[in-house]
Amino acid sequence: MALRVSHPQAMNTAQPNPDVLCVGETMAVVFPDGPFSLTDPTAPVRLSVAGAESNVAMSLSRLGVSTAWWSRLGDDALGRLVCDHVAAAGVSILAVVDAARPTGSMFKSMEKGDTEVVYCRRGSAASAMSVADAPRIRRPGRLIHLSGVTPALSASADGLVELLLSAVPGVLRSFDINYRKKLWPVSVAGPRLRELANQADIVFVGLDEAEALWGTRHPEDVRAELPGPARIVVKDAGERVVCLSRSGVVSVPAPPRQIVDVVGAGDAFAAGFVAGLLHGTAVVDSLSLGHYCAGRALATIGDAPVLPPFHEALAIARAERGNAAWKEAVS
Repeated sequence: MALRVSHPQAMNTAQPNPDVLCVGETMAVVFPDGPFSLTDPTAPVRLSVAGAESNVAMSLSRLGVSTAWWSRLGDDALGRLVCDHVAAAGVSILAVVDAARPTGSMFKSMEKGDTEVVYCRRGSAASAMSVADAPRIRRPGRLIHLSGVTPALSASADGLVELLLSAVPGVLRSFDINYRKKLWPVSVAGPRLRELANQADIVFVGLDEAEALWGTRHPEDVRAELPGPARIVVKDAGERVVCLSRSGVVSVPAPPRQIVDVVGAGDAFAAGFVAGLLHGTAVVDSLSLGHYCAGRALATIGDAPVLPPFHEALAIARAERGNAAWKEAVS
């Protein structure tokens, strides 16, 4: 059964034939409304949603890229919350209801500049994703985006990710490593994420993730582990981002940022880079746009930042890069 969207504005802004499709779990998230601990019973809290792929979908939509999101949700209030929240960003909702399983949830605590996350997702509706869902998933016009979170949920979800990376012809396949050590150990995740990433056209990975998974310490070492993708985007924390492609290497330093919450910054970066790529901008501009979108995420509590339209965001990103202190290095 298709999940009904109740937000009237979202119904008007949804796109019937999206350029981009994002597939993966989104959960309800509870977090303190301020610098409080979730262990404090008097702390005010907020209820929102969080999910790597829907974060990318919402940021892409806010940049003006027609985007859809597919997942499985429980037939419950949290599932409807997720649906309405993502749809309100203008994303087409293609989720289906699983009446036998709940929508996943998570709790986020922010104390002394550190973010801690507790997941309640075992047995969630999204963990039941499988290759049997493939006929329900609409083929996007230009690109499909997935992450390494989904194959960690269950063997059946892993099978769906592999199918979508290997058997959707005619579209770009984007894959964010997104390693979550709480979901699976390095001994399992390392080889499996290498296999999946090598089937993608575009791969996003943090240098710290790559070192944890494969022992690689430099972007060039990551390329040796992942010879398959046409483009590998390696994020070196707050230092720089490097894109390794068949035509060469482009590196853009990270501008200084105010950091309120780091969660969601990688998703925002991926959205900015993909938006630039789909608009045909130069790689250096796509990386700069990724930096700008990530910066907006770092400066706010919440996983998907509010962004201006594409051309406005790109102009700001170019202006930031043009600052003498942050000039790009291209090799």
